[in-house]
Amino acid sequence: MSETIRLDVSGMTCMSCVGRLTDALNSIDGASDVSVDLEKGFASFSGIDENIATKTIQGLGYSVGSESLTPLNLKLTTPMHQSDFNWRDGAIWKQSANNTKWCLVGCSIGDFGTIAAFQFIFTDSGWSTMMIMALAMFNGIMTSIALETFILIKQMGGIKEAFRVAIGMSLISMIGMETAMNITDVLLTGGAMLTPGVIIPMLIAGFLTPWPYNYWRLKKYGISCH
Repeated sequence: MSETIRLDVSGMTCMSCVGRLTDALNSIDGASDVSVDLEKGFASFSGIDENIATKTIQGLGYSVGSESLTPLNLKLTTPMHQSDFNWRDGAIWKQSANNTKWCLVGCSIGDFGTIAAFQFIFTDSGWSTMMIMALAMFNGIMTSIALETFILIKQMGGIKEAFRVAIGMSLISMIGMETAMNITDVLLTGGAMLTPGVIIPMLIAGFLTPWPYNYWRLKKYGISCH
């Protein structure tokens, strides 16, 4: 009988993480009996070299600790957690960057779309820059939640569960992202408008501003913005 190996995995935050890890491990030649547990924080499997599995999981941005289990010793132990917070965990930086990236994609759709609408369509609306920016921030948050819901529908088995996970994203992260993007826009253009020279700086500011917070949240509490 093949030895069953369990890897304690930190950084998983939702069923999307479970599905991503399960698919990745099952794609390795020889994999069998793959099981990923979100609540207890581990992945177990047979027929895979432990080093290959570890690299696969870390490649997705999760931290790994391991324990080899014989078929007669499959008792569960407490998953590994980071007890001492630090800013030097490369895997967490990578995972939080990926999470921040997807938040940025969703927020940018609503934000840029709103600004463009007032710039090119509703040109005589009479709305002030602050009013347009406030609406852009709101719409950005809504489209980020909508995008996350759409992405998770298949993995979560339906729109209801997908929406529940989506609204669990960090509001602080999204507000910080939206604020940074819109302040950058006003500083560089003097108002609520999109120009070829402002879009990239807006995206950079929107990404960098919440990234450290998302790292801290994921590293300290195992909770992701996305």
